[in-house]
Amino acid sequence: MGNLDFNNTKVAFAWKTDKQLNKAVFLFRMIGKNSIVKVGKFFTNVALSIHFPIGWAVRPTVYQHFVGGETLEACDEIIHKFAKYNVKAVMDFSVEGGETAEKIDAALQETLRTIQNAHTNNNIPYAVFKPTAFCLTSVLKKAGRKQEMNADEVAEIERFNQRVETLCQKAYDLNIPIMIDAEDVAYQNYVDEVVYSMMLKFNKQRAIVYNTLQMYRRDRLDFLKKLHEDALRDEIFIGVKFVRGAYMERERELALKLGYDDPIHPNKQATDDAFNAALKFSVEHIDRITIFNATHNETSAKYLTQLMAQNGIEKNDLRCYFSQLYGMSDHITFNLAKAGYNATKYTPYGPIKHVLPYLIRRTEENTSVAGQTSRELQLLLKEKLRRTENKS
Repeated sequence: MGNLDFNNTKVAFAWKTDKQLNKAVFLFRMIGKNSIVKVGKFFTNVALSIHFPIGWAVRPTVYQHFVGGETLEACDEIIHKFAKYNVKAVMDFSVEGGETAEKIDAALQETLRTIQNAHTNNNIPYAVFKPTAFCLTSVLKKAGRKQEMNADEVAEIERFNQRVETLCQKAYDLNIPIMIDAEDVAYQNYVDEVVYSMMLKFNKQRAIVYNTLQMYRRDRLDFLKKLHEDALRDEIFIGVKFVRGAYMERERELALKLGYDDPIHPNKQATDDAFNAALKFSVEHIDRITIFNATHNETSAKYLTQLMAQNGIEKNDLRCYFSQLYGMSDHITFNLAKAGYNATKYTPYGPIKHVLPYLIRRTEENTSVAGQTSRELQLLLKEKLRRTENKS
């Protein structure tokens, strides 16, 4: 593990020009100011509600930093640049909440394109989609809570099942693993059922279909162990993307409002412990579980490398992948890749107006996660200083 140094900013930012480095410094300084983020969110939501064009302001700032481009083709340049540093890309069409049949069908066709695109590009090892893009959220919520549905709602949930199967079938036919993103608790129970039914159909030889476990949930470690038991019984393989979680405030508010137990771990340490325990369990059962370790936590990233070494798993074993979001934690991604691990950038793309909800979450995450913005800024400034000293 001696050659893995997350503080090596020369490796982390080799792909950025001086101009890009300076823009990143400016951006993270702005994001670090909570008041600016709150005001920015307010005016963005207002602009969206009245269809006011704000692309001119967003494109050169947060959009350019956190999003690969508006189309798959527009992302080709960044994918090619990553490849020079042994970093692969996972392309995420970041459209949420399909609330009309037209929007749902458009998202379906575009996601099918991402699977086809991955098939033809060796630098894209996975496809991914978000379940709420393919169903009316009100219907998905009813299914998640096992509430009674009328005939139209039953038909809609059947269409959702078929859309998911269409995507998984395409991934299976082209031999491209496909990850199904996590949703909040209201939807996730039903999503879990559908994902497992897809695993039963497509994961007989290897892990093609992946579920996503948000490890800030109290029940997910037990869920993983049960998933493994079921996989042994049904003689299939399972793919799991591990994340900490993205809906904490909303989950807690909903639990309080509806009077059920808070589904989230009481503190960050409990979440960290569950996340790392899940990695350990998965490595110990690597013959059945394929791991996609999606984390911005340096300890969890390094922990998986240690588990791999302890269990005799090669750095480039395709059953273990690491990933960080585009625009964040380059010090983890690029140093892992330099050391020989399977490292990816989870790269959102899509039209500005569709990606704005994602961008709002990213900026909020950077202000709410303890130390995230200051850590990014500290590393960027360290690299700026290193370059300046080398020029003098």
